Amino acid sequence: MERKKRIYEILKKKLVDFTIEVEDNSYKHKGHNNFDGSDETHILVILKRNYDKKVNRLETHRFINNLLKDEFKQGLHALEIKII
Repeated sequence: MERKKRIYEILKKKLVDFTIEVEDNSYKHKGHNNFDGSDETHILVILKRNYDKKVNRLETHRFINNLLKDEFKQGLHALEIKII
């Protein structure tokens, strides 16, 4: 399974109060340190709240980073998280 799909499945199970989008932005880094842009190393996660309650952004970022620690060990280089 590709990394983008794995990340989506991991987050979907734990972040039930959000609509989740996962994008691969690795192509934007093509040419950096001989990177060809083909690996899924730079991921953008967009979380849309399904309710009006405030979300602690720092805690949410930490929670997501912890959920995805194995992905970082397996080559994920950068994770951008947007909460809207």
